[in-house]
This record gives sequence, C-alpha cells and structure tokens, in this order.
Amino acid sequence: MAALEESQGRTRDQRSVFERYQDAAAEAGEPDAPVFAVEVTADGRPTDIEREEGEEAAFEEITSPFDPEHIDIDTRTTTVDLLLSRLRNEMIDLAPDFQRKAGIWTDGKQSRLIESLLLRIPIPSFYAAENKDGSWAIVDGIQRLTSIARFLEPQAVGADPLKLTGLEYLRNFEGASFTDLSGKLQIRLRETEVVVHVIRRGTPEPVMFNVFARINTGGEPLTRQEIRHALIPGRARTLLAELALTPEFRQATGYSVVGDRMADREMVLRFLAFRMTSPHAYRSGDFDAFLAEAMHQVNRLDSADEERLRNEFLTAMLSAKEIFGPHAFRKYRHNQQRKSPINKALFEAVAVSLASLGPDEREALREIDVLDAFADLAEDVDFERAISVGTGDARKVRKRFDAVKELFENALRAEGGGAEQ
Repeated sequence: MAALEESQGRTRDQRSVFERYQDAAAEAGEPDAPVFAVEVTADGRPTDIEREEGEEAAFEEITSPFDPEHIDIDTRTTTVDLLLSRLRNEMIDLAPDFQRKAGIWTDGKQSRLIESLLLRIPIPSFYAAENKDGSWAIVDGIQRLTSIARFLEPQAVGADPLKLTGLEYLRNFEGASFTDLSGKLQIRLRETEVVVHVIRRGTPEPVMFNVFARINTGGEPLTRQEIRHALIPGRARTLLAELALTPEFRQATGYSVVGDRMADREMVLRFLAFRMTSPHAYRSGDFDAFLAEAMHQVNRLDSADEERLRNEFLTAMLSAKEIFGPHAFRKYRHNQQRKSPINKALFEAVAVSLASLGPDEREALREIDVLDAFADLAEDVDFERAISVGTGDARKVRKRFDAVKELFENALRAEGGGAEQ
C-alpha cells in the first residue's frame, strides 16, 4: 500500500521543487521570478536566503538514547539584582556579538519592559546553559536582560543609559532614568523576582540544542546558528563573524545576506565544516550535530590551519563571483534574468569545490561558460532535491558535492584546460 501511495504521489506531480516554484510564479504573472520560500529577519522581513524544506522539524525529536539521569535542568527564582551581580562579575555570557541583541528592541520596547517590572507584571522566564566555570550563557532572554541592565546598570553591558519613553501607563515617568526614580521604586526593580531555567553542565550537548530550539524569543524561534553561537563560545564565534563581514563574501553573495539571524555565519560555518571534514566522511545525517562539532574543531585550530582556511574561503568567494556572476550560489535555469535567493546547500557545495581546485583550474573556469552547464545540472531532479529538501541527509550531501565537482571537471575537460584527473 505504501509503495502504491508513493507511486500515486509521483504520478500526481513529477515536477521538481524549482519547477513548481516557476509555475507558481508564471501563474502570478511573473514567469521569471521563482516564488521561493525564504528565511526572515528578526523583525519578520523576507531575506534573500532560500529556506530549506523540512528544516523546522530538525529538533522535533531526540534521536539518541540519552540517559535521563544526565539531563539536568535547574529552575531557579532569583532577583534582578542577583542577575546584575552576575553580569558585573562576568558570570553571565550575553555573547556580545550575538547579532539579535543589537538594534532589534527599540528604546520604546525596552522602556515598556521596565514599565512592566514597575507595575509588577511578571515577565517571561530566562533560559541559560551552565558553562564549566559555573557561568551562564543566556540563550533566551538576552534582549530582556540587556534592557534591564541598560536601565539599572548600563556600564555592565557597555551601553548608553536608557531613558524611559513610549510608556503606556506610567506616562509621568516619560524621559526618566533609573536615578530619577524614588528609592522605593529603585528597590522594587532590584528585588523583582525572575525565573531562570538553567541547563546544568553534563547535559548532553544535543539535548541542550533540542531544548533551546523549542524556545521562542518574542514569538520567533531561535535559529540553529543562534543556538550554536550561544552554546559554543570560543574563537569560532569571532572567526565566523570576521569571514561573514569580508568584502569577498559580501560581494559574492550580492550584499544580500542579512546577518541579524546569523544566516551569514551559518554559511561560513558550512564551508569550514566541509573543508575540515570531507563530504564523503559525513555519515551521521545529523547535520546540526555536525555543524556544532565543526565549531568545536574551529576552536581547536592552530594559527596556521586557521589562516589556510581563511585564505581558501576568500579565494572561493572571489572565484564564485567571477565564474557565476550575480547567480553565484543561487538556483539558475537557462536564460533566467532575475536572481533566485541564495541557497545554503549550493553555497557549501560550490564554495568547497572551488576551494579544492588548483589556481590554474580556477583561472580556466573563469574563461568558461559554466552557467549554462549549471542550468543543465538544475534539470536533474535528484540534484535539485539534494539542495532543497532534507539537505542534511548523507546521501544528498554526497550527491550535491559530487555533482558540482563533476560539473567543474567536465567543463575543464571540454576546454582542454583541466588538470590531470
């Protein structure tokens, strides 16, 4: 029966995902503008990055048989003052370069949080992961804690003092700073009780990821890279940020990758992960665990290996821009004019494959019309699915890397400019 249903499913619609998008666009009167599902920014605006189908379910289940005794979540009721004390003594990691922290909550929204505390309205819980030294990495509640600190002790977060604005009820406090409040209200704020759920050290990292992936921040689920960033401190954080800000990356992606949800850093990480581990050595099918381990690997790199990977990344970005032009890392069909969104699976396959070539091969590819050959490859339904649906599957990883490698090899062979195979 299952086989029959599967067969009937193929009969109903044999088109690829790309073709269905194209047809939907044609029906909408824009035949050259594929209607791809895209990721969104923290404030809900669409980005230029294609959303991978099936990624929402990535953390729905814990697939490994973890011992429940190792899962230790401690719920604590503490006060605002104790949280600020931890901040002052560097026992709370707000991940200073956590991009969602900056520029998302307006002064008005921060002020209304303070207003809630003054009105004794409970605020949502904080979620943290305990580090080896006993400090906490705040995963959910960064904006709330930053807002509180900015009003009470701005020096603790290196921010300008917050002056209340846009209040709904306590309008007589408009423009007030913390020092303008009466001593009674200052104490009320400091003694406000809040709930912090702390996942204790020793809890398996995949379980931490699973828990935090289910948490909503202002109604918007945390992205996988935001969780990795919060839970895995170290050099990986800053290196990913540095490479994502390079002119080479920004130019190759058409200056269109919005970084406030860390999509840019995830793309850089995917490149580094498959340069450190061959796509054919990728076996688990647990793509998120693979990328988390890659961040740990980056933290262990010596300076020579880090510099080598940096140079390979920049070289791949320059080459992709010169070879594919505005369609670099995007799905493409013959004679397509408008750009499709950036595809992360294509990004890793193309960038890593370019980094694997020699300088002469990359130079030769710049003189070849690879784009038409790539359009032919896009007709392959298996390849299209390997970059669109369930992209963490090991077979699909091998499929897209092998296909891109073969694309470059065939192009070089046809021009007689390839290196010995």
